Amino acid sequence: MRPPRLIATDLDGTLLRRGGVLSDRTLRALRSAVGAGAEIVLVTARPPRFVDMLTAASGLVGTAVCSNGALVYDVAVRTVVEQRALSVAAARQVAAVLSKAAPGLGFAVETGHQVLYEPGFGLRFPGGADTEVAVASLPDLWLTDVPITKLLAWSAQLDADFLLAAAEAAAGGVAQFTHSGGAGLLEISAPGVSKASTLAALCAARGIDSSEVVAFGDMPNDLTILQWAGVGYAMANAHPAVLSAVRRHTASNEEDGVAVILEQLFNKA
Repeated sequence: MRPPRLIATDLDGTLLRRGGVLSDRTLRALRSAVGAGAEIVLVTARPPRFVDMLTAASGLVGTAVCSNGALVYDVAVRTVVEQRALSVAAARQVAAVLSKAAPGLGFAVETGHQVLYEPGFGLRFPGGADTEVAVASLPDLWLTDVPITKLLAWSAQLDADFLLAAAEAAAGGVAQFTHSGGAGLLEISAPGVSKASTLAALCAARGIDSSEVVAFGDMPNDLTILQWAGVGYAMANAHPAVLSAVRRHTASNEEDGVAVILEQLFNKA
């Protein structure tokens, strides 16, 4: 196999070990690939502020597709260069429909810079205290004048797979639904917005064909890029639906599965 021109990789559960750790081996493999002429694109459900923390610690720069495709982020200059927002009207409609389909849900809005959450949203994100803002009620979420990158729906009782199926059945045409493994957490984007749709547009602008892309992921929100890329690898620790849908597998994130493949592709032992 010829070395790819672009490497698209998820972060949590894929590139990173537990605790958000980027291992020395994986960092060396990424730097070797860049040295050989490949471009690294981080493709993540995470917002830019998380990417900033990672890249500051690792020295990696380049482009990140954030918030499941809603944002394209220039890491070097810390600037969002493209945004595909969910309309307030669609977010409100989805929340109303899901509240009937799965009573007891709490909701939050991710803007790329902060999370606004109403009282029913009991989930808190590690290291997010400075960027999480409580609002008094669900209707107050719709008063934001900042574009919505993702609507988040959370349940303390229902798992993410159940929520995903319920959302697609109840409101499949209104928004894009997925999840990235968070307990009881459903992630909602504008219609047609996915990791793959944004990555495909980015590659087209660079003159890169899907056959020249290798991708890595572990969760349902990664399936689109794993199936779009010329070569896609599911991590050994991936969600069962991902493992069954993707033919190629690599070692787990704890065993540096991304590095294992990059070392083979770029002839690094």
